[in-house]
Amino acid sequence: MKTTYLTYLLLLFTFTMQSQIKHGLRDAQGRHVVSRGFVINTNDHKGEVFFNSDDYTRMVRLGANSQVIRLELGRLSTFPGGRVEENYLRKLDTLVAHGKNAGMKTVFKMTVYGVDSFEWEVFWQNKKKEYDTYIDAWKVIWNRFADESSVLGYDIVNEPRKLTMDISYTDLTNTYLIPLYQKIIDESQKINPSKKILLQSIFMNKGEGIDNNQYAEITSSVNRKNIVFAPHIYQDKIDFIKPVMDRFDKESELLQAPIFIGEWGFPTFTSTDTLISGDLGQLRYRELYIKTAEVFDKMGVGSIKAWFLGNRTMQNFLPGGPSTWAIFSDKKAAGTVERKYITDIIARPYPQTIAGDIHSFLFNHATRSLDLKIHPDNTKGASTIFIGANRHYPDGFSILIDDDVIIYRDPLKNVGLEIYKLPKNVNPKDFIWDEYTQRLTILKWPGNRTDLHIQIVPGIRDFEELKNK
Repeated sequence: MKTTYLTYLLLLFTFTMQSQIKHGLRDAQGRHVVSRGFVINTNDHKGEVFFNSDDYTRMVRLGANSQVIRLELGRLSTFPGGRVEENYLRKLDTLVAHGKNAGMKTVFKMTVYGVDSFEWEVFWQNKKKEYDTYIDAWKVIWNRFADESSVLGYDIVNEPRKLTMDISYTDLTNTYLIPLYQKIIDESQKINPSKKILLQSIFMNKGEGIDNNQYAEITSSVNRKNIVFAPHIYQDKIDFIKPVMDRFDKESELLQAPIFIGEWGFPTFTSTDTLISGDLGQLRYRELYIKTAEVFDKMGVGSIKAWFLGNRTMQNFLPGGPSTWAIFSDKKAAGTVERKYITDIIARPYPQTIAGDIHSFLFNHATRSLDLKIHPDNTKGASTIFIGANRHYPDGFSILIDDDVIIYRDPLKNVGLEIYKLPKNVNPKDFIWDEYTQRLTILKWPGNRTDLHIQIVPGIRDFEELKNK
């Protein structure tokens, strides 16, 4: 009996050590990828929005390795008031190219903006073959970017609605949404089968949310391959963040699709930029965003923050005054003045691409330390970790790998990385710090170990104390 119990413990320990986060994606080399970035709007309430290479540099230095470009149905389709605009397609080409040049992947997301009117109740009935017209709009994108390797995939229906339909959310999902998803996926995979298809759930009517979650639960499988679950979470109550994400996790298992948070981050108010405390103050937002970030990190999910915009437009859609999802506060479309009380959390350190498997990772905002456990596989290439030293480690940082690697960066010297402790069989040139992108690249993980424990910690002194924490 004793032997059996010890064997069970050994098996349990082995499984725990070898397990990995289940929500990361894989790139063409088989590396474990955690995707982060921003929603890129092609317009706002005042008209066209344009971005340049400097904007993409800012994204990268905020930790972005992905972008989600928000498409306008009226500029890609023959729905009433819509048409396919060649200038709009060239604009999309430019955004994809900017992202590619910055080392970012692109996801396209279809919104129903830009048509004379779009009624979900009419659309679901499909009496005038609205589904085909919708898919034809997607075909414009699929054909144009089928061979573009930097385009990761397509978020095919953004925040579908029930509105006045006399139907339950479950029946709407099973009778209309899932069959539509299957139809779109099948058509997409005829053109570009390697692209990911991102799926959302029904956006519930105001006041009908369950447990403070405004998105209806998916309870049936889509039964398609190469899909990703891309729910949105705009949660302003800290106690509901984890339960909402736990429900998404359950849906992810049903769909057999990893989670990639398509949008997140409760909107800020105009007054938040001028207040420290209170319900609309910066301290409350910082705590809310930190809690959300911790839940994301512990689950290992990728996430996209809305929006990479300035404050050119504000809206009165919430009690409390004008509010916005924009991460910049200056009064123009593409901003530069960060709302640092949220951007410092958005731009937290994390493993972007790991040659091997990520077991777990978490950035502790109180101690400013990143804790990362991996199963390395040097046959898959290089690894990258976003550190964001310019905002998180102005006092320098140290890289600790197990007990025998200690490398640090002293901001006063500005000479790149320096060695404190390194085994003879480890090449220091395998560790590269890029000040421009704020990323650490590891060309080869040290040793032939099954598991590695990596820490990024603040400061460049008291290494023995840091190592033993």
